[in-house]
Amino acid sequence: MTYAIREPVLHPTPILSLRPTQMTLGMREVKEKQKAWSAFDPAKIEKFLGSHMVPVILGPKKEPYLTDHHHLARALHDIGVKSVFTTVIADLHQLDEDAFWTVLDFRAWTHPYDGKGKRRLYSDLPKTIEGMKDDPYRSLAGELRRLGGFAKDSTPFSEFLWADFLRRRIKVKALEKNYKASLAHALELSKGEDAGYLPGWCAPRPISAKNLIKEKKIAAAAKGGAND
Repeated sequence: MTYAIREPVLHPTPILSLRPTQMTLGMREVKEKQKAWSAFDPAKIEKFLGSHMVPVILGPKKEPYLTDHHHLARALHDIGVKSVFTTVIADLHQLDEDAFWTVLDFRAWTHPYDGKGKRRLYSDLPKTIEGMKDDPYRSLAGELRRLGGFAKDSTPFSEFLWADFLRRRIKVKALEKNYKASLAHALELSKGEDAGYLPGWCAPRPISAKNLIKEKKIAAAAKGGAND
């Protein structure tokens, strides 16, 4: 028996037709992506985009809603790229507006929080990536992850959770005045117990004296059993 292997269907989609599912992004991170992409020749950009599709959900009126890569889409738009290839991960166009957003919220496919970490109405979400606002703490969280402050995690919007953590501990004036010092402070904070609930937290947990004794007894017992 033979099987026909289907090639993936590519959907070239104008970037400005992509509907954001979050309100903010880190413009510092966008600028870094712009620099990197500007160094590529157009042929390499086209080849890369052909193999790295942007995931979208079809919503009411079959409009494509971004579920990831908001920073990439904004960076490409800002350097003059008009379209990207998209892949549809869910088709919800048959739902009405309220049901659509309920599903997105339930599936953690949207993050309607503003630059102060406050939840907003779905109607406040920008209509295009051009309308997305800068959240400097999102940039800080992204840079913190690249420095090893926390591990990449599959938790939806994990870097926004870290951004909110940092927002409560580093003043915006300090961040604007001295980014490097704020990043060093963020790295220190990321290793503390207060950050232990966050996705990707990778600081070593201190072992209590009681647990240390218990672990030594278990190790000793295991060693004795190995010699039997």
